[in-house]
Amino acid sequence: MPNIKSSAKRDQLQKAANARNKAAKSALKTELKKFDAAVVAGDGALAAETYKAAVKSVDKAASKGLIHKNNAARKKSAMAKKLNAIAQ
Repeated sequence: MPNIKSSAKRDQLQKAANARNKAAKSALKTELKKFDAAVVAGDGALAAETYKAAVKSVDKAASKGLIHKNNAARKKSAMAKKLNAIAQ
């Protein structure tokens, strides 16, 4: 535990930010898993619906700095390829 008041406050803020980031990243992973489950099930309509939600989550995570913009682009590209494979 820090002795300096400002250090204690920074520690407290860091813990709150860490919890917020962890929750947001977990929510992102959940959206990606929902999309993957829809793809595996072969349900094109459900996959298209979950694709929109997953892309929105990926973009939001990238804008907040949770993931790098190139990582977000890679994830979206991979999802688009999976969605297009189901459509054909």
